[in-house]
Amino acid sequence: MNPREALKYIAHALAWLLVTPSVVSFAVRCIILGRDRALQGSTQAWALVPGVGGQYLRRAFLSRALTRCDRTATIEFGTLFSSASATIGRRAYIGPRCHIGWAHIEDDVLIAAAVHVPSGPDTHGTRDLGVPIRDQIGALRAVRIGAGTWIGSNAVVLADVGRDTIVGAGAVVTRPLPDRVIAAGVPARVLRQREPGPRAGR
Repeated sequence: MNPREALKYIAHALAWLLVTPSVVSFAVRCIILGRDRALQGSTQAWALVPGVGGQYLRRAFLSRALTRCDRTATIEFGTLFSSASATIGRRAYIGPRCHIGWAHIEDDVLIAAAVHVPSGPDTHGTRDLGVPIRDQIGALRAVRIGAGTWIGSNAVVLADVGRDTIVGAGAVVTRPLPDRVIAAGVPARVLRQREPGPRAGR
C-alpha cells in the first residue's frame, strides 16, 4: 500500500469512528420515526460539513445507513437523502445540493449540482380532488441510473436512465432512457446515440 492509499485508509477509519454516535442516534430514531424519516434528519446535519472532511464523514455515515454506499463514492456538500433504500456504487459522484430518494446509482455515475432523483414520478397521490395532495398516498419506486452515466446540473430524474447515457442540464426525465444516448429537454427526449470514438492519446 503506497503512502497516499495508507492516508486514505486512515481517513476512512477515522471518519467511521467519528460518525458512530450519529449512527447510534439514527438507529434509535429509526425505531421511533422509521428509517426514511430518521435518514432525512441525519443527512441534513451531515450535508452541512464542508470540504474533503465532509466527504469522508458523509460517506462513512451513509455506508452504514443506506442499503449500500461504496467507500469510493463521493457525496458533496448540501446533498440530502430521503430513502434509506438508496444504493451508491463504486466511484459514483453526487454533486452539491442534490436530493436523492429511492435511487440505485450504479458504478462511475456522475451527478452534477442540484439534481433531483425522487422515488419515482408518483411520490404523492393526485387523483382525488376532494383530498389535499399531501394527504394522498403515493407509490414510491426505485429509479436506476446506469453505470457510467452523466446527469447534468438541475436535472430531475423520475425514470430509469441507461448505462453510459448523458442527460442534459435542466432536463426532466419522465420516461426510461436507453443505454448510450444523449438526452435533453422538458420532457427529456433522445437527441442522438453516443458513437464510439478514438481514445484519448491516440
